[in-house]
Amino acid sequence: MTPAELSQAVQDAVRAAVEAGELTVDIPETVNVERPKNRDHGDYAVNVALQLAKAAGKPPRQVAELVAARLRELPGIAKIDIAGPGFLNITLDTATQGELARTIVAEGAHYGHGDAFAGLKINLEFVSANPTGPIHIGGVRWAAVGDSLARILRACGADVTTEYYINDAGVQISKFGSSLLAAANGRPVPEDGYVGEYITDIAAEIVKQNPGILDLDDEAQLERFRTEGLRLMVAEIQRSMAEFGAHFDVWFSEKSLHDSGAVEKAVERLREQGHVFDKDGAVWLRTTDFGDDKDRVLIKADGDTTYFASDAAYYLNKRDRGNDVNVYMLGADHHGYVGRLKAIVACAGDDPTHNIEVLIGQFVKMLKDGEEVRMSKRAGNIITIDDVVDWVGVDAARYSLARVPTDSTLTLDIDVLTRQSRDNPVYYVQYAHARMASIARNAADLGIDKGTAEQFKPELLATEWENQLLGRLGEFPGELAEAGQFRAPHRVARYLEELAGDYHRFYDNCRILPRGDEEVTDLMRARLWLLEATRTVIANGLDLLGVSAPERM
Repeated sequence: MTPAELSQAVQDAVRAAVEAGELTVDIPETVNVERPKNRDHGDYAVNVALQLAKAAGKPPRQVAELVAARLRELPGIAKIDIAGPGFLNITLDTATQGELARTIVAEGAHYGHGDAFAGLKINLEFVSANPTGPIHIGGVRWAAVGDSLARILRACGADVTTEYYINDAGVQISKFGSSLLAAANGRPVPEDGYVGEYITDIAAEIVKQNPGILDLDDEAQLERFRTEGLRLMVAEIQRSMAEFGAHFDVWFSEKSLHDSGAVEKAVERLREQGHVFDKDGAVWLRTTDFGDDKDRVLIKADGDTTYFASDAAYYLNKRDRGNDVNVYMLGADHHGYVGRLKAIVACAGDDPTHNIEVLIGQFVKMLKDGEEVRMSKRAGNIITIDDVVDWVGVDAARYSLARVPTDSTLTLDIDVLTRQSRDNPVYYVQYAHARMASIARNAADLGIDKGTAEQFKPELLATEWENQLLGRLGEFPGELAEAGQFRAPHRVARYLEELAGDYHRFYDNCRILPRGDEEVTDLMRARLWLLEATRTVIANGLDLLGVSAPERM
């Protein structure tokens, strides 16, 4: 029995008490089921009686007894104690607890998945760095978190579109083109231009692919270097993202909003909503009506549109594509965007508490030999995604970047992440999976299998270590649902580390394979079921983080 199944059983017990006229309350939409820290208090603790007592007009312990009386009739419930002010402490019989192993093995890669967000269409935009240089360490964090979050939301039933917004319009693109032109012609980089070996490399590649480009006048050269440089840089970003395992369903061009007239149409749509006004020759959006600190210019007095106008057009485009919830994942220096983006949503007639979410990711530091690493040879003064992968590998990078809440500053120690030890969290989890794979291979070599589902005897999994491991396995669906609800992939990583710890303790205390000529017992076969269930959950969790589950280490 999983916590979710027990939660449903408690709801059903409350409903039965209501239908019998013993309680007059609304059936709770959710019932919290928790594993008590002190296992003497049972396998699970439920506080539903305290939750309902006031509405029922009865003492919590009396409500608890009405619910417990019905739960005690269910198969698999060994004991229910009413503790303290009215907590239900529930103990399952060993067969019911062990049955979870069979359920997990049967469900396989689907175990843990649910339908909490079924029918919800979510647009998840992340990374979206300017295509004027390689992805830097802040973008790498969003690549790991964003791709993991997309996997988690899909596992929770959502229809997710992952999107990269290419900022290919505006001043920074012109500066990028000018920097390439200067590098190709051996001139000094213009003021506020881009530097680094990558500029020299891209400029040389453009010259190679475009014979005669240096014979053009500067204006024609600039246009060619800007266009070709953008193409090559986007291709470089796409390569880096693919090698990092971050998949994007849509690569959306900001320039396409301008070329298609979408920006002008967006301004008119917002004007029809009654929030656009003209002042000092410019066109403004009255965002202060919805909590922004000042009104925003859409079209400047000289006729040029602003980035804010592009943002408005882009949001409307997302909504026109049928996205219910639009998640923006922005860097630490973009706090000021939160209010204005929500104001756009409100001005468009949408609900800023539902149709948009803005997540802010904090900075990342890299340490090597106890010192902060600040420079990349190729990119100049930034650390790039390729640097991070070269130093620690994709698995360690993705896992480590996703395992800390995004609103916390993150420090990654290269020495720790390349060490095969317990203090390296990704190694600790992957090693647990590899250890289980090794045992499965050894069992096969000995001609031992776990037997059929009908032969499995879950009641034999009765030790405290087996109980703890089974309890943790049962928590996975709930942890996954909460990771999706709170947009928090780190919850999956932390769960995996706890599960790996439970497995290692089980392994140290419970023998799985026979020694010498020892006879293979039903208990050993039952433990092979538990082994496969645990291996399945670790593999499922690692896959949600975009991390491999190695068979050997």
